[in-house]
Amino acid sequence: MKSLLIFSFVAVAFSCFAQIDTTQNTSQNLPSVDTLPKKWKLKAIYGLNGTQTSFINWNAGGRNNVSLLGSISASANFEKNTFKWTNDFSLALGGLQYIEKGSKEGLQKTDDRIDIASNIGYKLKKHYYFSFIGGFKTQMLDGFSYPNDSVRVSTFLAPGYVSAALGIDYIKSDNFSIFSSPFAMKMTIVNDQTLANAGSFGVTGATYDGLGNLLKQGERLRGEFGAYVKMKYNFTIAKNIDLKSKLELFSNYLNDPQNIDVNAEALFNFKVNEWFSASLQWTLIYDDDIDIRDADGNVGPRTQFKSVLGIGIAYKMMNYKDK
Repeated sequence: MKSLLIFSFVAVAFSCFAQIDTTQNTSQNLPSVDTLPKKWKLKAIYGLNGTQTSFINWNAGGRNNVSLLGSISASANFEKNTFKWTNDFSLALGGLQYIEKGSKEGLQKTDDRIDIASNIGYKLKKHYYFSFIGGFKTQMLDGFSYPNDSVRVSTFLAPGYVSAALGIDYIKSDNFSIFSSPFAMKMTIVNDQTLANAGSFGVTGATYDGLGNLLKQGERLRGEFGAYVKMKYNFTIAKNIDLKSKLELFSNYLNDPQNIDVNAEALFNFKVNEWFSASLQWTLIYDDDIDIRDADGNVGPRTQFKSVLGIGIAYKMMNYKDK
């Protein structure tokens, strides 16, 4: 388990954006960025990434395709005296469209997520806050077990994750923080009875008799109580190369607390110029309660990993000077 945690911290994932500042009016009649109120810091990034692949007489095989990914990343942060409130919103939706003549695959989803997080903190002393944090995660569209697009494996609020925790937040700077809580709750929502009956995403599945008749519907909710740790780390590796990372760990007191749930994200952002950037995005997830069928038909907990390499454009708006 230690090796898994070490790897997840190194291979943590995020989404890419270009660093484009909005133009500010600094005339005598309008305030400049430096004179804007410091209590609220607002920021929004709109991005579009794309790839296109074509093959002509390619011996190794392949299919012509185009992939597009749209994303929004926004934050609203408030700070006054000993009170601090941070809010983050992330949305992404992308698909892979085969353009080869006669293709029957059509559009396949490559990314689909809604992620909302909020943190309310009271300053105890320098760098330390007594904080309450909450979060919500789900997706927008149905997901299928490709290439069989008739088997739905996920949808809106199936799964959905609601979390809350009370603990101590160590905030060294805007680039590094660690939150730890011995009192954390995680609720898994499966708001689709077919998926709930199948016991998807760790909920208790339906009960059947020996003839396959349904005796009891599967549960749509699963609650967990335990300890939670969340780490954020941003780092400038070299000129025009930035890293943004996040690591979340959760241990369920009520069921196998030694099995740690891991959710890790990282983004390597390579800035080309004011309008274009390349990115490498990694996502790693491990949840002992989720059974996954591998290529050999074996079912059990699996480490999930996603890697996305792309190039795109982004537009950033903010009400403060990004120093």
